Amino acid sequence: MRKIDQPSIIEAAGNAPKRIEEYVGRVNSGDSGLSLARMVSPGGWTEPGQSPEFTEYTLVLRGMLRVEGRQEVHELRAGEAMVVESGEWVRYSSPEPEGAEYVAICTPAFSPEIVHRDED
Repeated sequence: MRKIDQPSIIEAAGNAPKRIEEYVGRVNSGDSGLSLARMVSPGGWTEPGQSPEFTEYTLVLRGMLRVEGRQEVHELRAGEAMVVESGEWVRYSSPEPEGAEYVAICTPAFSPEIVHRDED
């Protein structure tokens, strides 16, 4: 049993400062099998597309999070969730003025080496 007293703050990709608070994962707890993070993104934030080597489970707590795939776009609001499978291309953004707050779980754990972001 391990108690996590506080998260590590991780630098985020994108056009505006997004706060990533990793509770479980490679940085904060040394876990490589899974990462658990709280995200707070400002209004107008967008990040480059990516084709990660992990499945990402997202639960929106506040605001609206846009999740773009190659074939479809979803706008998730508080209480809604999304699963993006490993290898799928995806781009996240929070276009509305209030931004978004959400929880992301990645399996295996998030790592810059396996996220495979699009070139600028």
